[in-house]
Amino acid sequence: MHFVYILESEDAEHWYVGVTSDLNRRMLEHNRGHSTHTSKYTNWKLKNYFAFVERRKAEEFEKYLKSHSGRAFSKKHF
Repeated sequence: MHFVYILESEDAEHWYVGVTSDLNRRMLEHNRGHSTHTSKYTNWKLKNYFAFVERRKAEEFEKYLKSHSGRAFSKKHF
């Protein structure tokens, strides 16, 4: 399985969208500061995740969520 996930920083001012096949490992990496894009903020919490069988589909959905319309969709629904 491949997961598209949405993280929210502890202060609720920053969001991050990513894709992984190991959600638990990836959460640990984000909260330990091992990710360049999220290391400035710690104590990320998982807001939502979506499971896909195909990696390509997960990457397409991640790309959509990072687009302007995808961000608007996320704010409205999550």
